[in-house]
Order: sequence, then structure tokens, then C-alpha cells
Amino acid sequence: MAAVLSTMFFILIGTHSIQSPAALKSKNANSTTTYMPIQLPDPRTEPTKYCYEVFCWYYTVIWIGLFGGIVVTQCYEYFTAWSYIIVCGGLALPLIMQPILYPQAWPVKLDNKLLHNPDVERPLYERYSTKTTLYLITYSFIGNYWYTHYFYSVLKAKYTMPAHRLNDVPIAMFLATHFYFCTYHVCVSNSILRYVDKQYYGGWKRGLLFWYTVLFLSYFTAFMETLSISSFPYYSFDDRTMAYVWGSAFYGIYFIVSFPGFYYLDSDVDEKFGKKLTLWGTFTTACGHGMIILTLLDFVRLYLGIPLTIGGVGFAITS
Repeated sequence: MAAVLSTMFFILIGTHSIQSPAALKSKNANSTTTYMPIQLPDPRTEPTKYCYEVFCWYYTVIWIGLFGGIVVTQCYEYFTAWSYIIVCGGLALPLIMQPILYPQAWPVKLDNKLLHNPDVERPLYERYSTKTTLYLITYSFIGNYWYTHYFYSVLKAKYTMPAHRLNDVPIAMFLATHFYFCTYHVCVSNSILRYVDKQYYGGWKRGLLFWYTVLFLSYFTAFMETLSISSFPYYSFDDRTMAYVWGSAFYGIYFIVSFPGFYYLDSDVDEKFGKKLTLWGTFTTACGHGMIILTLLDFVRLYLGIPLTIGGVGFAITS
């Protein structure tokens, strides 16, 4: 595992070393804006995305702290099926309700003025945060409802905690995936891909770095999640080494599609052509990305020659 990650990291450094920095923009010397040490959207040109991503960064610290406390103290040993739903649903709820109840998100000052978020004055269905929430809810549902069975079949994964289930997948996992994927896409992927996109001149070199960064991030994110939940005894694999090495690559297929897809979601490109991404467009985009991932996962399954059992009721695809 260390050899795989080391090799990928050194290739990433190599593609980074051949880049040409973009021209730096002049900064206002009187500006009192406080920037976080990450590549956030420009608050002057993308205030909506800026406010939403700041909110997600702050909330990520909160949910990781609470969730980490549960894992470290092992209080999940006392959880019932309803406890898992309440905990995971409670942690997902602020992200789901933010577009409705708090579209301004965290108060942010720009040049001694409170940054105005255009989402406050937009109808709910036009808000950027509404679209991202719908995208992640749709994507998370597809991932749990369908993709989990590829882990059951290919990697022999099992959930053994007490759970209410839908299609043999714990309902709590549908809820937990939402806040996990929000952090992965909004905080991790968007920040890093934006850095590549904004800091270097365009051309094939930047394109190479951008897509290799997607590949590296996808594998690394999948591996870190697998590693971080390894101490949770109620999600297990028959061969944990295989899960770390090949399972991370299998899981990484999710993000190879969704990281760049989410990064360009509701981008300025739409506005140049006089279009606005609607909620229906957001939903169908998530469904399209989901089908791409499902097809790629099945290509891998076919290559390995492993039958797919769905729902635990004897329905199998073996071709």
C-alpha cells in the first residue's frame, strides 16, 4: 500500500514541477479580508460559492469532532438501529437545511463590510447551496442503493451493526454518506482542483496535472476512509489488505467521476450561454454521473468474473 501511494505521490510532484504559474493579480493593500489557508472561491466574483464553502469548512470540523468522539469512545457499542439513524441523520441535517434556513451561511467580512450572499435574495430553487445539496443527496442515494452491492459481491464487505435497511443497506449509511461526501467534494476536492485550475497557465500541462490530481485524490480519499473506519468492527472485509489496495481503487471510481463533475456544477460556463442550471438539471446531472460510475464498477466486476447479488434475496447478475 505504501509503495502504491508513494509512486502516485511522486508522479503528482513530477506533473506539478512542469507547470507554469499564472500571472498573479494585484491585491488591495487596504483589504482586511481574512482568507483561510485553502483555495476558496474569490469572494468578489463568486460570493455564493464562497459563503457556502466557508460554511462547509466550519461544519466539517464540527461533524468530524462529534463523529470522531463516537468512534474513539466506542459508545456505538450501545447503539440500537434507531440510534444510528438519529446520530447520522442529526449530523446530516444542518447541511440539508442550510439552504432553507441559513443561506447567508457564516458571517464573512470583506473590506470591513459583511459579504452579501446573492442566495439570500434568490428563490430556494435557484440557490447554489440547494443545487449542491440535491446533487449530493441524489449521488449518495445512488451510491448506497446500488454501489454497496458491488462491495458486498467483489470485496465481500459486510455491515453487521443493528440497522433498519433499504435494499439490504443500513439506512444510517445513506445519511452518513451525505456529510462525508459534502466534505470530500466541497472542502477537499473543490479546494485542490481550484488551486490547480487558478494557479497555473492553461494548456496540456495544466490539463495533465488537473486530471492526474483527480485520479490521485480519488484513490487517496478512498484509502483514507477505508483506513479511518478500520477500527469500527461492524463494517468488515474478508481480506482487509485487498480492501486497502484494490478496494480503494474500486471505491475511487466514485470520485474519478464526481470530483470534476461537482467542481464544474453550476459553473460560470452556463451563464455565458444564457443558461441557469435548474434543480431538474442538477438531479439529472447527478443521475448521469451515477450511471457512469455504475457502468465502470460493473466493467471491473465483469473483468474479475464475479457474480453480483443485489438485495440479498437471490437476484444475481453473473454475465
